[in-house]
Amino acid sequence: MRADRLLSLMLLLQRAKSRQLTAEDLARRLEVSARTIYRDLDALSSAGVPVYAQRGPSGGISLAEGWQTSLTGLTQPEVQALAAVAAPGALADIGLSAALESGLIKLSAALPAVHRSLAEHARQRLHVDASGWFQGREVVPHLDVLREGVWQDRKVWLAYRDFDGEASERVVEPYGLVIKADRWYLVAGAERGPSIFRGARVAGARLLEATFARPEGFDLAACWKALSRRFAEQRASYVVTLRVTGEGEAALRRVRPGGEHERWGRGTCGREGTSVVTVDFERESIAVSQIVGLGRGVEVIEPAALRARLREIAKDLRAVYGARGAAAPQRRGRKR
Repeated sequence: MRADRLLSLMLLLQRAKSRQLTAEDLARRLEVSARTIYRDLDALSSAGVPVYAQRGPSGGISLAEGWQTSLTGLTQPEVQALAAVAAPGALADIGLSAALESGLIKLSAALPAVHRSLAEHARQRLHVDASGWFQGREVVPHLDVLREGVWQDRKVWLAYRDFDGEASERVVEPYGLVIKADRWYLVAGAERGPSIFRGARVAGARLLEATFARPEGFDLAACWKALSRRFAEQRASYVVTLRVTGEGEAALRRVRPGGEHERWGRGTCGREGTSVVTVDFERESIAVSQIVGLGRGVEVIEPAALRARLREIAKDLRAVYGARGAAAPQRRGRKR
């Protein structure tokens, strides 16, 4: 969003030609604070855009006379990358897929003829589909409210349910929205500091009149990375010791890969060619759901409570699928 705002700011100043615009004028047009405008001007200046600010009653902000940006400087890889941009479902969720498509059409029309040919060439050779297989998108019923809070820097009242279903209410300062693996997340300022809220767990949301000032120098991508790292370090822990065969470990790793934050402990040799490993499943419910379908190749050693729970599940399954629950054999026809 900031990159789009920087481009809009640069084009506003370019369109104004020699006329100076005040920070308040720019803030009103871009629907941000004057402080944000000054930060964006510093970013443009650092990127080599000749931006000048003059103080005083008749002062304002302008570009160097005669300077203007041009799209003709795009490189071939840049044109190919732009052509590969699709209209993902995430933008449709917040009502921007049509805007992206029309913007790309305008961008394509502004390109020189040789670049338009390159763009079409790339579009027919690279398609981006961010959706997953056999997995529906999560419903986020209050996404519109969250989006307005983010766009307008207005506080939002949330009714929220955490992973364990515990309900709470709070007022947050919505800094930004993040889409990760088809899941929406809200990054917001809360009583305990910047926090992440999963969009599908927002049970209620109401946009408030009160506004807020975003933290000085806030960067959404950097904040998300830091919060994700903190989540990985502080997440719930439920360590299980398992005896696995080679096939069992391979099956378990398919449903429980190491991933970015390793959850597997070092293995030791067990009896009869098995290994003993430790895996952090975060919660008992997750351990049950992922182990129960793996069969003989995976055996829980500890904790004892998990062994007992799996034993009860095995009894229930045997009651349904054991000898008494088996289908009766078909009778042979009578001999005539």
